[in-house]
Amino acid sequence: MNKPWLARYPEGMPAELGPVPYETLADLLNEAFRNFAGRPAFRLMGVDLTYSDLDRASTRFAAYLQGLGLQPGDRISLMMPNIFQYPVAVAGALRAGLVVVNTNPLYTPRELAHQLNDSGARAIVVLENMAHTLEQCRAEVPALEHVVVTSVGDMLPGLKGHLVNFVLRYVKRAVPAYRLPGAVRWRQALSQGAGGRFMPIRRTAEEPAILQYTGGTTGVAKGAVLTNRNIVSNVLQSELWNRPATRLVPSSDQVVTVCALPIYHIFGFTVNMMLSLRQGGCNLLIPNPRDIPAVIKTLKSGPFHLFPAVNTLFGAIARHKDAASVDWSHMVMSLGGGMAVQRATAEKWLALTGKTICEGYGLSETSPSAACNIVTSRDYTGTIGYPLPSTEFSILSDDETHLLPGEAGEIAIRGPQVMIGYWNRPEDTRRAFAPGGWFKSGDIGIMDETGAIRIVDRKKDMINVSGFNVYPNEIEDVVTRMPGVAEAAVVGVPDENSGEAVKLFLVRSDEGLSAEAVKQYCRENLTGYKRPREIEFRDELPKSGVGKVLRRALRD
Repeated sequence: MNKPWLARYPEGMPAELGPVPYETLADLLNEAFRNFAGRPAFRLMGVDLTYSDLDRASTRFAAYLQGLGLQPGDRISLMMPNIFQYPVAVAGALRAGLVVVNTNPLYTPRELAHQLNDSGARAIVVLENMAHTLEQCRAEVPALEHVVVTSVGDMLPGLKGHLVNFVLRYVKRAVPAYRLPGAVRWRQALSQGAGGRFMPIRRTAEEPAILQYTGGTTGVAKGAVLTNRNIVSNVLQSELWNRPATRLVPSSDQVVTVCALPIYHIFGFTVNMMLSLRQGGCNLLIPNPRDIPAVIKTLKSGPFHLFPAVNTLFGAIARHKDAASVDWSHMVMSLGGGMAVQRATAEKWLALTGKTICEGYGLSETSPSAACNIVTSRDYTGTIGYPLPSTEFSILSDDETHLLPGEAGEIAIRGPQVMIGYWNRPEDTRRAFAPGGWFKSGDIGIMDETGAIRIVDRKKDMINVSGFNVYPNEIEDVVTRMPGVAEAAVVGVPDENSGEAVKLFLVRSDEGLSAEAVKQYCRENLTGYKRPREIEFRDELPKSGVGKVLRRALRD
């Protein structure tokens, strides 16, 4: 296959990965624990968690999981924001041979029940702030046997940890009452693990390591099965691609990465956590990236070098009055992904920091990174850049013919980071791939003569809200269950803050139904980013000759 992008690679960038030094993610972690024991691995609220701390705590958690009788290949759900417990639980689960199910802590009971049942998770670690969500659906999840509940301050030292927990529970009232009989507290789990025995488990490169759930055009969330090989390969690909920027960090300095991306999102999981651990770096954990003053306070706490984020966060920081007080001089790369980087945001960011946002592209199904702009470029290109080493892109027609440069079609991807399929969904897996092992992304793009790719449209009607995929069928399915709703259709509309927002069109069967009642129903049944920002009532919806609602007509 012709690979024109190779001619555009920076000097010294290999076309292929070469030998992969790890069989599994656990091997990567074990090497990091040996090589960087005394260094801080994560920093939260001014407290450091060192590599040796992470090694010790994750060993105890792995022993605890094995003591429960969990077997290699069993699934464990992790439902937390960016706190120390997340990397500890990930490392412990992987070392015990389990499969990690990254779970959005903002899920509603309906969404959580679906993910737990679909994955067959036998255990979950949940932040107490979200434990009431689990309580509301646990009876619907018979396979879930073990629940560990944690608090934000559980791994912060002494008085600080107690104070953080006290403020969240009793001052901010951020912990709704819940009842989960048989649940074990995080500290109790680690204590039990310390008294147990950890037995190292050997897994293979081709066995699943992560189930990363992505929306589906049918409204059903699907678990992308990412193997050890998938994630390890993507870590190494990202390391190679970022090297022209990371080599600008003085060799005497530890590379510090801002971790505002949620670790439960595959972008944060691979590009923040796993890549930083591979390199002996330190992640600045930001539990709530929506709290811009708190984000800026973290950025002012010390030098940082890498800043992966989504367009909305870059924009929110650039617009904030205190952003200029941050010392941006040590930052060597800002990496934008999860959604398109808008030109206006890129220009504001360049004016603020002196650095360009380097836009990349990927999906949950590609672990996630598949393409990226040149990391040292100062130009906003409006493209997603070039395929990473060992990665191929092609543009396919509707009949899966490979198109020529300049022709628009579906972006297809092939490489070691591409998932092996969707969990327990062979038909969905079959439809997702074209002959030759090409994963069909669902995005419409054009490749130019140099191999750079520009996304021009979406093949599906997916809506991208702050980097999170929202699928209209899911929202329509939920809303049409509401009494008083006859028909519903959902489209994405431009939004200055989130890129896109959800707009809901409704035909009522009860004229007394109000927009506020619909919004309340959505608050009860949909995660925040999926909820309609706008609601418009119609007498009828535009339809095709066979009765299919024409969303494009509504968008227009």
